[in-house]
Amino acid sequence: MKILIVGGGGREHALVWKIAQSPSVTQLYCAPGNAGTAGLATNIDIGAEDIDRLLDFARVEGIDLTVVGPEMPLVAGIVDKFEEQGLRIFGPSAQAAKLEGSKIFSKNLMQKYNIPTAKFRSFSSADDAVRYAEGQGPVVVKADGLAAGKGVILCENANEARAAIQVIMKDRTFGDAGGRIVIEEWLRGKEVSLLALTDGKTLLPLEGAEDHKAVFDGDSGPNTGGMGAYSPSPIFTSALKQEVLNDIMVPTIRAMEKEGALYKGVLYAGLMITDEGPKTLEFNARMGDPETQPLMMRMQSDLVPLMSACIDGTLDQHHIDWSPQTSVCVVMASGGYPGSYEKGHAIAGLGDADAMEDVTVFHAGTREEDDQVVTNGGRVLGVTALGADVPSAIAKAYAGVEKITWPEAHYRKDIGQRC
Repeated sequence: MKILIVGGGGREHALVWKIAQSPSVTQLYCAPGNAGTAGLATNIDIGAEDIDRLLDFARVEGIDLTVVGPEMPLVAGIVDKFEEQGLRIFGPSAQAAKLEGSKIFSKNLMQKYNIPTAKFRSFSSADDAVRYAEGQGPVVVKADGLAAGKGVILCENANEARAAIQVIMKDRTFGDAGGRIVIEEWLRGKEVSLLALTDGKTLLPLEGAEDHKAVFDGDSGPNTGGMGAYSPSPIFTSALKQEVLNDIMVPTIRAMEKEGALYKGVLYAGLMITDEGPKTLEFNARMGDPETQPLMMRMQSDLVPLMSACIDGTLDQHHIDWSPQTSVCVVMASGGYPGSYEKGHAIAGLGDADAMEDVTVFHAGTREEDDQVVTNGGRVLGVTALGADVPSAIAKAYAGVEKITWPEAHYRKDIGQRC
């Protein structure tokens, strides 16, 4: 099979790494890819959002399966356009991807179908939003649209909520994503993610994972796209997973079908485990980043037949085998991220880290320049390790991190320590 992976981040490198192991693969492409994917696939200089050029490439090259990593092309309708041309592609349609593309659509769907989530109100007027927030306690202010994982601000009081509304709706820090917002109650508990493959009828859950969103140790500072992740999550018992499937995941794909959007691909639920039970923080329409990195390290089954089954509606004939080991991913970021940062710093020590047993360095924001790998983004690398238990996986991951250097590199020192 000729397979095309769309995207150029750490998630896409992990998908390339995993898919390259499939015996069914004869040629692997990644568009646009990064310095890490270049070692496993042929990088194609086409942006992930350039749907027309991606479509032309897939037709000309006879691509058998396209796998979409990031959310933007999904929301923009890449799946619909490929399917119109008779091309096989893994991911939800544009209508189904609204589950991630619009917080308001998602919250309204959950409210309509009684899917557990935080109480909320949506606003298109900043003044109305401020008046509402002033009568509330701690709240979470969310940009309605896509904001690369950063459009969520936790607010302890009305002053912080007012500032968040200013940043999102008036300053437009997150661009058009801030044209409308959701203000919801601040749920307390433990956060966990559950991802599942689905063909629109059957759900095949992956193992639980926990992300670390905040930029600094102790979950402090602004939210990022994710500073690290680990799997499995010790709080995510089999009983809790079944509860989430029964009360959240299955009702959601059934609700989407009733709304006229059969959901195929990956359904990602960001969850808060509260005293009242699990509640949905958000849905994503694709694999998480950096959750994909530890999940792919632990997955023992061939991913390609699973993706094909989601397209064909035969997922009920499949299961997934998992390593019992723990995997931890530590994200190394550019200094200043998630704010402004410099690009083009040469990265040293990649070979030493990659040579370590049970350690894989997944590239995110990197590129090759003059025979060197240099920084090219906010989140630069995801150093990911397998270990017999959480402490050993943490130790291996950080041993890998210590071998890699560039000016002003930043990483959290406490990934995995919630366990």
